[in-house]
Amino acid sequence: MTQQQRLNLVLELVSERGSVSITDISEQLGVSTATVRRDLNTLAEQRLVTRTHGGATSLGSGYELPLQYKIASQAEAKKAIARAVAELIGPGESVGLNGGTTTTEVARELGRSERLRKAEAPGVTIVTNALNIAYELSVREHVKIVVTGGVSRRQSYELVGPLVGATLSEFSLDTAVLGVDGLSAAFGATTVHEGEAEVSRRIGATSRRVIVAADATKLGRATFARICPLADVDVLVTDQPVAPEIEAEFATAGVQIVVASA
Repeated sequence: MTQQQRLNLVLELVSERGSVSITDISEQLGVSTATVRRDLNTLAEQRLVTRTHGGATSLGSGYELPLQYKIASQAEAKKAIARAVAELIGPGESVGLNGGTTTTEVARELGRSERLRKAEAPGVTIVTNALNIAYELSVREHVKIVVTGGVSRRQSYELVGPLVGATLSEFSLDTAVLGVDGLSAAFGATTVHEGEAEVSRRIGATSRRVIVAADATKLGRATFARICPLADVDVLVTDQPVAPEIEAEFATAGVQIVVASA
């Protein structure tokens, strides 16, 4: 196990439990207590956890981990979701993508798609505020990349601010694919940061179809900043069958549910 993998797992444990001891982590990961101490010190130096005597605690439920520390979480689920989303995108479509680990996987699938590669150029047009997505897709000949203006957030590599809206106001997109931190009947699509919520809302409003790509852990929960009401979402692509009560609420709102196959 690499250090990066350990750091990801430690962060997941702290996030789930609120606080953990060095002994707990050592037993859970099968590594020495000395290794755990070094890892906790690394995370504390980066202000990702609060170091305590004998362990660590989370920085609070509203704290947002940097993108690179989210990649391991639900990785296989996100890849399955990305494959299912890519199947919903037709050749020649214009697609708006916000930032995040799930939409990054969607971007990769679109970049690898032989179906889109064989289409007339461009096979797909991507409009995004995510610098990492633009960077990864810039080498794909069948992908036309448009990057919004804005100010970069180090946490997520996303551009935010009024310049994003100024760019998006010039476009009419076929599909928006939005990653979210929560999706519920009561609060709709939500995320942790209000600036990113505003950008995602504008991407959705610019598009004729809104697809939310979210693994099962995001369903039925709400986070700080609202992107849009549930009725504004056309399709949910997720990785597991949805609980009956949530499925009924989503059906009432007119949301089509697509469960990705592994």
